[in-house]
Amino acid sequence: MKRIFTLMLVTAFFALNAQQTANRFFYELSFKPKKDSTRTEKVMTTLDIVADKSIYQDFTVPAQDSLIKLEVEAMEKSGAWKDITKSIRMPKFTHKIQKSYPDMKVTYSDQISMKRFGYEETAKPTWTILSEKEKIGEYTTQKATTELGGRKWTAWFTTELPFPDGPYKFAGLPGLIVKVEDTNKDYSWTIKGNKKVQNWEELSYAEKLNSKYGMSQNVVIVARDKFEKSLENFKADPMAEMRPYMTPEMMGRKMPGSDKTIGEFVKDQEKFAKDFYGSNNNPIEIPTSGGKKK
Repeated sequence: MKRIFTLMLVTAFFALNAQQTANRFFYELSFKPKKDSTRTEKVMTTLDIVADKSIYQDFTVPAQDSLIKLEVEAMEKSGAWKDITKSIRMPKFTHKIQKSYPDMKVTYSDQISMKRFGYEETAKPTWTILSEKEKIGEYTTQKATTELGGRKWTAWFTTELPFPDGPYKFAGLPGLIVKVEDTNKDYSWTIKGNKKVQNWEELSYAEKLNSKYGMSQNVVIVARDKFEKSLENFKADPMAEMRPYMTPEMMGRKMPGSDKTIGEFVKDQEKFAKDFYGSNNNPIEIPTSGGKKK
């Protein structure tokens, strides 16, 4: 009886701890996707902070989780296929960045074909904290500068939010980063709001769905140069891994509940992927002569 009671306590402990509450900070990212253009785009990104880590990502798809769920459930009920990419907004960035606490080890990952690959970094930005202060929104902030990815950055952090973190890979200041931008203003993040997320889950509905249908969300860690080479190869030929399985018979079949063939669908997806990756030639981290960076 004692053993059963102990087991019940242990089970209850893990069940309670599995229900995490996250501090979610919304950052509006303003960026220039093309090097030779002054045109800027904006996207909402989020930094979710829990006890042992933070997760940064483009929030475009997770924000539409309920819509995606409704669309998928309708397809499953009707048995008819529908290209839901036409009814939802697509992200500008597909990378995700995790920082582990307290060491702030960075794991940068991205979906490459059917797997999610990533690399790890232990080096932290070296900051110069200046005396200059500024009011940004509701926060009193202090100025700091650093270099990252071939760019010089200016950040404004606040000790009113006691998290030594920030958007993208930025971290290590004595308070949350409220705003950070490079000297050319190609990339600029500004905090726009925050909220508590009860029963927080790391994976969105869309990511769980991808995992269910073969696109693993478990990050495969590789060396950074191998990651970058794999990503560049994927950008050049998004269907390379799947092509050996694309027999003429399969490609000629109709999509369930649609007049479109699998071959036509694959062609559309290939064009979408190439257009997506071709839309930005001004990466956050500037390529060096020794290799490419994201």
